[in-house]
Amino acid sequence: MERPVAASVRRSPSLPDYNTSTSTLAFDQHFTTTLKGILLQAEIICGMLVWILVGGTDYFHLPALCWVMFLSILFWILTVSLFIIYLTGVHNRIPHVPWTTLSLCINCIATALYLVTAVVDALSVNQDVRGRHNYNCWAASAFFAFLTTLCYAGSSYLSYRTWKTTEEEQ
Repeated sequence: MERPVAASVRRSPSLPDYNTSTSTLAFDQHFTTTLKGILLQAEIICGMLVWILVGGTDYFHLPALCWVMFLSILFWILTVSLFIIYLTGVHNRIPHVPWTTLSLCINCIATALYLVTAVVDALSVNQDVRGRHNYNCWAASAFFAFLTTLCYAGSSYLSYRTWKTTEEEQ
């Protein structure tokens, strides 16, 4: 005769219930119409034009233009990342990161370095013969570099105002 085996049931300590439903990233439709969103879009477009115009030439012969390429691509990637973070609302989901301070630092550093980059780009235009492909592209990239600098300066101002108001509230 077999004896019935009593199954021992162990109960684990109560675990918190997690929301296991799938969630999608939110899309803030109104962000693209705010001044901050418009400036970020302008920085992305103008910054992309800078590195495309320089990258389409023989820039690697001039170390100054290699610096322009490096900096324009670096800040383009950072700006696209910030745009996606703000567009999807990730900055609201991760409150531990001081987003206002981070945005202020990135924009101020980008303004200063892009100003240097724009000047270097403009001075490098004279390295080629007027009317040639490299000359025209470098001149256009210098224009867009200065325009990008203005966009970053505007973003720096907006970030400073936001940072100042959050500091005063605390």
